[in-house]
Amino acid sequence: MRVVIAGGGNVGTFIAEDLAKAGHDVVLVEVDGDRVAEAESRGEPAGVKWVNADACEVSEFAQAGVDKADVVAAVTGDDEDNLVISLLAKQEFAVPRVVARVNNPKNDWMFNEMWGVDVSVSTPHLLTALVEEAVSVGSLVRLLSFEGGRARLYEATLPADAPCVGKDLAEMGLPRDATVVAIIRDSHVIVPRGDSVLRAEDEVVVLTTPESEDDVVKTLIG
Repeated sequence: MRVVIAGGGNVGTFIAEDLAKAGHDVVLVEVDGDRVAEAESRGEPAGVKWVNADACEVSEFAQAGVDKADVVAAVTGDDEDNLVISLLAKQEFAVPRVVARVNNPKNDWMFNEMWGVDVSVSTPHLLTALVEEAVSVGSLVRLLSFEGGRARLYEATLPADAPCVGKDLAEMGLPRDATVVAIIRDSHVIVPRGDSVLRAEDEVVVLTTPESEDDVVKTLIG
């Protein structure tokens, strides 16, 4: 897979290194020439090609071979830049998958398909969700959004009086556009099947649409 990462800071460099180790073809685009020269002199990250260019300018961004990319990740420290990069990747280069970093949680609402973003990652929101997931029982906690919010990943820890406890997934009656993707029980991950029976204290991970969220809450938690 060919991945173009815009932003050669700590986040971009770490992602690039991990993807390169996994065998992907990774290009890292950074506007700071000194940063690029320093990284290239050290040969870090290994297996990653650096391009000194402004990813917010179409002609310069094209130097990274964005038109051949399977994924573009806009991970600079500036939300405006990440939005512009995402839009260029989608509209000018028709990149199939665009992932964008949200630095300021107040800007999260802008990172949608109108700006070419397929998946946005807001670290503060994700940390909040993980804290809630760790301490909340009997509530649905949103972990991630996909496709501009049209699909959402939720987690719920089931209380003892949840209506789904003691039922298998087939008889539970989830909406058609919702599915249980994992059950975590006693620190073990269970791949759900139709005859999987839910128990109190199970952590249930559900993929659903916003329209079915209320029905999922009623079915899982009551």
